[in-house]
Amino acid sequence: MKRFLLGLCTLLTAVVFAQPQPVKWSTSYVNTEDATLVTVHADIQDGWHLYSQHLDEGGPIPTSFYLDTNAAFTHTNAWAEGEPHVEFDPNFDMDLAFYSNSADFTIALSPLQKDFSVQGELEFMVCNDEMCLPPTYVDFSVDVIDAPVPSWFAGLGTTFWLGFLGGFAALIMPCIFPMIPLTVSFFTKQSKTKAEGIFKASLYGIGIIVIYVGLGLLVSLVFGADTLNKMATNPWFNLAFFVLFVVFAASFFGAFEITLPSKWVNKADDASNKGGFLGIFFMAFTLSLVSFSCTGPIIGSLLVEAASKGSLLGPAVGMFGFALALAIPFTLFAAFPGWLNSLPSSGGWLNTVKVTLGFLELAFALKFLSTADLVWQMHWLERELFIAIWVAIAFLTALYLLGAFRLPLDSPITTIGVGRLGVAMVFMIMAFYMLPGIFGAPVKLIAGFPPPEHYSESKNGAYAQPVINMTAASGETSAVEADFGHHCPNDLPCFNDYEQGLAYAKEVGKPIMLDFTGWGCVNCRKMEENVWKDERVHQRLRDNVVLISLYVDDREELPLSEQGVSEVTGRKIKNIGNKWSEFQEVNFKEVSQPLYVILGHDDLTPLIEKNAYNPDVDAYVDWLDRGVAAFK
Repeated sequence: MKRFLLGLCTLLTAVVFAQPQPVKWSTSYVNTEDATLVTVHADIQDGWHLYSQHLDEGGPIPTSFYLDTNAAFTHTNAWAEGEPHVEFDPNFDMDLAFYSNSADFTIALSPLQKDFSVQGELEFMVCNDEMCLPPTYVDFSVDVIDAPVPSWFAGLGTTFWLGFLGGFAALIMPCIFPMIPLTVSFFTKQSKTKAEGIFKASLYGIGIIVIYVGLGLLVSLVFGADTLNKMATNPWFNLAFFVLFVVFAASFFGAFEITLPSKWVNKADDASNKGGFLGIFFMAFTLSLVSFSCTGPIIGSLLVEAASKGSLLGPAVGMFGFALALAIPFTLFAAFPGWLNSLPSSGGWLNTVKVTLGFLELAFALKFLSTADLVWQMHWLERELFIAIWVAIAFLTALYLLGAFRLPLDSPITTIGVGRLGVAMVFMIMAFYMLPGIFGAPVKLIAGFPPPEHYSESKNGAYAQPVINMTAASGETSAVEADFGHHCPNDLPCFNDYEQGLAYAKEVGKPIMLDFTGWGCVNCRKMEENVWKDERVHQRLRDNVVLISLYVDDREELPLSEQGVSEVTGRKIKNIGNKWSEFQEVNFKEVSQPLYVILGHDDLTPLIEKNAYNPDVDAYVDWLDRGVAAFK
């Protein structure tokens, strides 16, 4: 009823006091590195108020935006706006958020095309001290040119090569290696010409690729992009992956075999006898099923790793690399059958490869357990224990390769070959290299895998750098009682709350460096251990800026007064991670970590360009210096 009377009054007011619209709208856009920011600007006449998007029921009509559907981009349906004025309005008997003079509303688009048009409609209502005008609809549009279209294959090179190495490892497993000469001989003997044999072997290889790439695409379709993005830091996913990797390792050690139902294998084998293209495809499918006891753990590990990186195409690209490594030998040996004579004979060395991969599976399993522990902050697996277990695994692998002990499926060892000795030396060297890391020494070769240095039993270990108090611009210690955060990398003084860090920065007269990080962020750890430890970077982070490290996956619950639903994104804000993730996305239009932003004290506008993962120390030093100079 109240809303009806309001509408009737405003309509009558508009009729009696007809006048031009007191708000003029314009639309613009800015292309960033990975998004297009569309801004709808309002110029408001003096004395008039334009209301915020976020008003309680029973008040005036809030400003609302309706964006036309367009296949050229995606978006979050959330429009960001500036900080409105909030005053109590006796006419509505409630606090109202409104803008005077001007207002900006911005939405971040993820382009799928370089050039496109953005169109939509907005609804708004304005009032002054005497009257309110009725709600008005206005169309808006803007033509975007040269938008930052992301490459489908950006960042997938590593995933491909991991898959290729995994395929190579599977190739020399006892389930597949003996199949190479048998399969190639079949194609060459059943073919009338050499060209026909090569052609059939090539189709066989293509069949392998199609099967495994299809498996990767199936993973992406089942889980979807959002779920894949959340896998990296979700503690339950990481805990499940830990258990899965331990099971895979036990299988490689010979505790049991992971096999598929024999009915599946028999049906595929029967289909392979049909001949023609379909028969060759089912021969490849039969190989996939028969070799599952060896390839299953490798495939599972690869899919987990690819999916946890958050890329929708990651599992398919990883499987392509894996399948390509399997397919190439069959084609090459069919083209050059004489090469078969140079292959080493099957034997106990194949099981040695299998067991060695089992040790590696066990080491990587620990990383997933560590991520879950870090997110939950349970302190089950602190840095010292993590490195100690990796040292033990490396020593055990070296001793196994040297013949110090055998596992159930191993053949007796009479001599040790040069290759086996060389691999054993690599594991032994890694064990000795990691050993001082238990006591606080830097271990850059494995940076990003162990927990950070401040997540340890002894925060100030033998190699830890001393904490140096931050000073004011004048060189004197600030009179402000600094309540530094508990999670600060490299013993740097930092804050884990933006408001506290901002207050301190104002007192000491220094710029702010926001560090959006996460407990499960591998690249964050690499930056902290390989870049931030550099003397030049460490000094600048300590003396020239106020460091604020915000963990976007911190599961510690917020006080009830700070919990709720975001007015911008509509997501629930329950814990500290939700708060800082929302803060990053809304204010800086980024969702990935690490993200580094240098700010002043007046607003959240970056003083210079944002920075992300970049292991170039010189470039990072230059970026810090330019940020500090821009503040001055």
